[in-house]
Amino acid sequence: MVKIIKKEDIDSCKGYEAEPTPWHTVTQDQINQFADCTLDHQFIHVDPEKAKETDFGSTIAHGFLTLSLLSHFAESFFVVIEGYYMGVNAGFDKVRFITPVKVNSRIRARTKVIDFEEKKPGQYRLVTEVTIEIEGEEKPALVAEWITRQMVNE
Repeated sequence: MVKIIKKEDIDSCKGYEAEPTPWHTVTQDQINQFADCTLDHQFIHVDPEKAKETDFGSTIAHGFLTLSLLSHFAESFFVVIEGYYMGVNAGFDKVRFITPVKVNSRIRARTKVIDFEEKKPGQYRLVTEVTIEIEGEEKPALVAEWITRQMVNE
């Protein structure tokens, strides 16, 4: 659930950890659609029969597909300032792909606010550490430091 705060409370949000997001199942159809969008049709993603012969034993999601799902998960974990009307993706300080996401795996996000600061009136920079967990796996799919900007009506 999105947490709404007053702008004077942004310093108290540093270190805030949101509840884990709901689980999302990564399907072969979703992987195939992502392959079509990115033109990345490597067999490990789109050929279930050939992928069975690899160490993974099945197809796996593109790392960038898993990363792109942060936008979906953000609806459940973002901290926003009252008066928020728009957010902009500003990039990543760090992204590490740790464990491949096998087809039909369930994943979810855990987050922690690293930094939150006003850059200029009505514009705020939020840095969130995001960990994508895979149900039943010890190690996460990825860990990233995601930078976003929030525009707020003053």
